[in-house]
Amino acid sequence: MTLLLLSFVVFLFLGMPIAFVIGIAGFAYFMSNPILPFEAAVQTIVIQSQSFTFLAVPFFIFAGNLMNVSGITEQLLGLSRLLTRRMYGGTAQISVVMSTLMGGVSGSATADAAMETRILAPEMMRRGYTKGYICSVNCLTALITATIPPSLGLIIFGFVGEVSIGRLFAAGIIPGILMMLFLMGTTTITSRIRKFDPPAADAPKLTLREVLLNLKVSVWALLFPIILIVGIRFGVFTPSESGAFAVVYAIVVGKFIYKKLNWKNFKEALITTIKDNGAIMLIIAMSGPFSYAITWVKLPAMLSTFIFGITENPQILTMIMLGFLFITGMFVDSNVNFLLLTPIFLPMVTSVGMDPVHFGVLMATIVTLGVMTPPIGSALYTVCGIIGCPPEEYTKESLPFLLAILVELAILVFCPKLVLFIPNMIFGVAG
Repeated sequence: MTLLLLSFVVFLFLGMPIAFVIGIAGFAYFMSNPILPFEAAVQTIVIQSQSFTFLAVPFFIFAGNLMNVSGITEQLLGLSRLLTRRMYGGTAQISVVMSTLMGGVSGSATADAAMETRILAPEMMRRGYTKGYICSVNCLTALITATIPPSLGLIIFGFVGEVSIGRLFAAGIIPGILMMLFLMGTTTITSRIRKFDPPAADAPKLTLREVLLNLKVSVWALLFPIILIVGIRFGVFTPSESGAFAVVYAIVVGKFIYKKLNWKNFKEALITTIKDNGAIMLIIAMSGPFSYAITWVKLPAMLSTFIFGITENPQILTMIMLGFLFITGMFVDSNVNFLLLTPIFLPMVTSVGMDPVHFGVLMATIVTLGVMTPPIGSALYTVCGIIGCPPEEYTKESLPFLLAILVELAILVFCPKLVLFIPNMIFGVAG
């Protein structure tokens, strides 16, 4: 086990791509252990990719990229501007509302954060926001995407932990809306204190007619997550088939309703999808030998014994696990955390009576938060790179938003009904 963990840590801090870090560490353990046949390491790579359920991931990535080039994003931006025009920090509020709406489109927090920064940052700079504030708002509000369906994190968690993806999708709705409210409140308070972007005195009041006229064109994007959950609930399609449906839906809406999808941007979305899927699938395949090795050395059992030695209280146990996941998320890619840590932590939470769907939503949020925090957060450096913001400035400005997210997570830990209300209502209480 020492060689396995030492290889992982050393290669990680050398800056090697994470797929090769876990792959080499796993192969190193197989080579050092004569009991394990080396052929088994290759077999675990193949087995890791042989999942019908996991087909949902490449399909949803493709659907998200298609929606971004087919006019759906523009419609959601228009709706967000309309709803926030009389709020303090209005342009920053657009980012929060748009992240909530985009959660049902992109499914990727990093893609959402980058897209919103490119769209909103120029206007926010003209209105006097600091670069650190711009990056922290656009980056951390994208965390809402981690729970609003179709979240890629929830799909991977369901795939690895054999948890109903339909229930996970439904469970993410209330936490996503609650996070939106917490972040909008934080944006209002910080904008007032910093005197950022006060609402115009002559800004007209929002009317029902305006909202209905806007919904007339943006409703196709808003219907998407609802159609997914209803379709899965009534057996119209499986989670994997829902991904394929999402692609067809994006093409039909983009081509025949918004009329902005053409061959050129279709190819652009396809190329982006191939790159995204290649990176994710390489990580998933390379996690096979590593996952087998940590199971062979009984790391899950040892970690379980250690944590249960501290407490068996479900809430405190969950807080300890979330703290561990938050720390690992700072250093390790979120997809890797789902693949490697779900088999370790899920049996522990179910053994104390916690619903795996409840834990899945919490894990998706806290693990995705890791890509937005230093020192190795991919979303952090992506967003800061777009407008040339120093990471230390981002870190300082992000603290109020980070605190709001942690408070919301604590509420979800101690109030599981907030997470489980919708899945229990739609799918029935899990037996």
